[in-house]
Order: sequence, then C-alpha cells, then structure tokens
Amino acid sequence: MYRLIVSSLLIILILTNNINWFKWLLAFSFFTDLIDGTLARHYKVNSIFGSKLDSIADDMTIVAAIIGLLKFKMTFIMDNYIIVSVLITLFLGQIIIALIRYHKISSFHTYLAKTAAIVLGIFLILVFFMKEPPYLLFYSAAVITIFDLVEEITLVFLLPEWKTNVKGIYWVLKNKL
Repeated sequence: MYRLIVSSLLIILILTNNINWFKWLLAFSFFTDLIDGTLARHYKVNSIFGSKLDSIADDMTIVAAIIGLLKFKMTFIMDNYIIVSVLITLFLGQIIIALIRYHKISSFHTYLAKTAAIVLGIFLILVFFMKEPPYLLFYSAAVITIFDLVEEITLVFLLPEWKTNVKGIYWVLKNKL
C-alpha cells in the first residue's frame, strides 16, 4: 500500500523539480518492494489480493521512475531511445495483452521478473544518485527486462486463466506435458 501512495507523491516531486526527495523515496520504494514479498511468504500472509496489489504498486513505481528519467535524465533517454522505446513498448504491451485476456494486469512474479526487478531497481536508483549513468548496469537491466517481458507476454497466451506466482515458462510447459 505504501508504494501505491508514494508513487503519486513521486509524480508530484517530479512535477515540482524536487529530485532530492524523489530519488530517496524512489530508493525506499524499491527497497520495500524487495522485502515485502519475502516478509509475506515468511509470515504466511500472502494472498491473491496482496499479489495484485504488489503488481500494481510495482508498475506504478516503474512508471514514476520512467517519468523521473524523462524529467531529470532526458539526455540519457535520448542517447538510448531505441532501447527505452523497446522496453516501454513491451511493458505497455504486456499490460494491455493481460487486460484483454484476463481483464486485469498479470501478477506472475516469475523468477525472471524478480531478477529483472532487482537489476532494474538498482539501475533506477543509481541513475538518480550518480553523476554519470551506470551504462553496463543499464544494458544488463534492459536485456533481462526484455526477456522477462517477452516471457510474461508468452505466459499470458499460454495460461487460459489468470494465475499468480508462476515460476516461469519452463514450469508451465513442464506441467502441461
């Protein structure tokens, strides 16, 4: 719930050019994303509602970070517009395809999605704290995220009904055989 509320505050901070509060709240949002699933599983308080809420909060945090990049790091965006365009297109495409198929966003939480979230989160934090963007981390995050989004789009087509906490394509295909 924190990340949903703060994502709106992040947008306000962007609009008011407050990069200092923005970068610290963004970093804290990614940190809470890292620990919330672990805590929910440890204390056995995970639920379908919580999984949906987590996915929405993840997406809203990413959207706020992208808007922050557009506002505060436009040169970086312009230098990497092809990669950024591919990432945004796949991200929006995955959401739209899931909405059409399931009438809600996906909430697969695959291993690849978790890996992409960690690497992309680290990049999105560091890009606002460092003078020069960490390009190697960006390219790594982009490749992993592209594979993740392609996997999620594929899963939407493979799974006839909405499902949460899917490990990945390998396990879905293994269970179908």
